[in-house]
Amino acid sequence: MDLTVMLPPTPDRRWTIAQQLGLDTAVVRFWGQEEWWEYENLVETYNRFADHGFTLDVVEDRPPMEKTVLGKEGRDEEIETVKTLIRNMGKVGIDTYCWVWTENPVGVLRTSDSVPLRGDTRTTRYDHAWDERADEHPAADITEEELFENLQYFLDEVVPVAEEAGVDMALHPDDPPVDELRGVPRIANSVENFERILSMHESPNHGVTFCQGNFSAMGADVPETVRKFGDKIKFVHFRDVEGEPEEFTERWHDDGQTDMLATMQAYEDIGFDGPNRPDHVPRMLGEEHREDAQAGYTDMGRLFAIGYMRGLLEQTE
Repeated sequence: MDLTVMLPPTPDRRWTIAQQLGLDTAVVRFWGQEEWWEYENLVETYNRFADHGFTLDVVEDRPPMEKTVLGKEGRDEEIETVKTLIRNMGKVGIDTYCWVWTENPVGVLRTSDSVPLRGDTRTTRYDHAWDERADEHPAADITEEELFENLQYFLDEVVPVAEEAGVDMALHPDDPPVDELRGVPRIANSVENFERILSMHESPNHGVTFCQGNFSAMGADVPETVRKFGDKIKFVHFRDVEGEPEEFTERWHDDGQTDMLATMQAYEDIGFDGPNRPDHVPRMLGEEHREDAQAGYTDMGRLFAIGYMRGLLEQTE
């Protein structure tokens, strides 16, 4: 497998650190950049990475899809943009598209970003008790089955395009994997639901971003679930938590509730040869004051994680 990290679309100190770590593959997120899915923008980004010695393996971002998720008027236009992205990824040579099936304002959420861990490092936490006090989302009247119906419509439109383009679609679990947020149901929140979603459109290009922390929070046996999904795993987020869907804390990679060596061995056993990146690392000394030190994506924790992952890989050989 290819150890990799998420990087911004233009060079900065994170690119240099990745090079110093000996990494030569990258995952990109565009962080709100306009029209990033157009061919010219993807070509420039791909070549920018190549000029610095990286192959660009994954786009981990999503064009607007709120109307698509909710089944509202205008979803066909949104879906056409996703098709444009996938076709352009195929033309450029980017293999994997990591996407989510949530309405953005109730997407990934943490209720604290400063929980102390060892040595006063700081991490993130989710506590579902906040949801009891939050206002309902405007889409709170949608049902779980309607979300599945909308997803079926999306998959039937988009997966054939991915097949033609040679791009793998890798669905990321709901984070947090609770039953609902602000009254809006979530459906990519259990192993059983993922099995249902994968069966909704049978295709070698319709697969999973295996975000370990989410599956661990779901209560799944992570190594066993890796083997269950097998070649449906297209991309890995290597992370761990302590807790369950309604209340969990991000942990150091060597200090969570998952047997990380057994998990790495499971990837080797299924023959996974795709990109695997560390995710949601704690903030270390001095990082709390950096402008680019977004909780979960700081540099020093990723240094530790890459070294730890390399050590685990060596033990599986």
